[in-house]
Amino acid sequence: MRTELTDTTSSKVNRALLEARRAIGSPTMGLVLTLVLVTDEENAYDAVRAASEASREHPCRIIAVIKRTSRGPHQRRATRLDAELRVGSDAGTGEIILLRLHGALTDQAGSVVLPLLVPDAPVVAWWPGDAPADLAGDPLGALAQRRITDAAAAVDPVGVLDVRAGGYQPGDTDLAWTRLTPWRALLAAALDQKPLPVTGARVESEPDNASAELLARWLEDRLGVPVARVATDGPVITGVSLQTTGGEIRVDRPGGALATLILPGSPDRRVALKVRSGAELIAEELRRLDADVVYGSALRRRPDQAALSA
Repeated sequence: MRTELTDTTSSKVNRALLEARRAIGSPTMGLVLTLVLVTDEENAYDAVRAASEASREHPCRIIAVIKRTSRGPHQRRATRLDAELRVGSDAGTGEIILLRLHGALTDQAGSVVLPLLVPDAPVVAWWPGDAPADLAGDPLGALAQRRITDAAAAVDPVGVLDVRAGGYQPGDTDLAWTRLTPWRALLAAALDQKPLPVTGARVESEPDNASAELLARWLEDRLGVPVARVATDGPVITGVSLQTTGGEIRVDRPGGALATLILPGSPDRRVALKVRSGAELIAEELRRLDADVVYGSALRRRPDQAALSA
């Protein structure tokens, strides 16, 4: 069921949501959290779709905050809130509220969203595109226990990591880090199989890949060795090598969903290492609401200048 409201208020949206639930015969809620995503009109469809797919695993209320700005320097839109509500089969396993903020209301997004949060449930904020430098200090970020960004969407994906590091607060995370979960698990398992002292490492990827930079920082932080960054034709991360006293441990993924794990003294092994969708990444992040201290430590690791020039 879909309901559209024009020039409305948060209280009217709440009443319309309750009426919509009653109309479909589901007056009670079984939602585990509120997911607030902040985006523009251009990227709203893809972001809402990814969030909706993730809600199959985590039933939630999705609030999409879409800030509508004026088209010219001398044009000013009237202050207005338009809303679209989706419940039942139109919203997967949760509820979807699309809020379009016009005019001066774009600077008051926190007060608009606050009355619409699921009572006594955690709040997660997600910026699929541009995000503020200070996530925890942002009016919407201040409402959330977890704050998710995506450095891959930035103009300078690697440079924005330093911005995130400067304003980092527990609860912050980035999908560039989430994309590394299979890589980190595979490398940790390889070192468990071959517990050899590591003397150096190398990360190979397409240029300006935020995930590759975070992977290099994580290896530097955990292993205490210099990590060289090597540019390749991609796509994304194509290989990681660990130099050990007993030979090289290597994960090679030149393309596709399969990689080759090479261990000293062992036969090569094919392992699954696919590029995951946005919905899969968001679903993973919604499984944990505590601070990701490993991400914070890796993010704030200062890159070794010699490794950067390698």
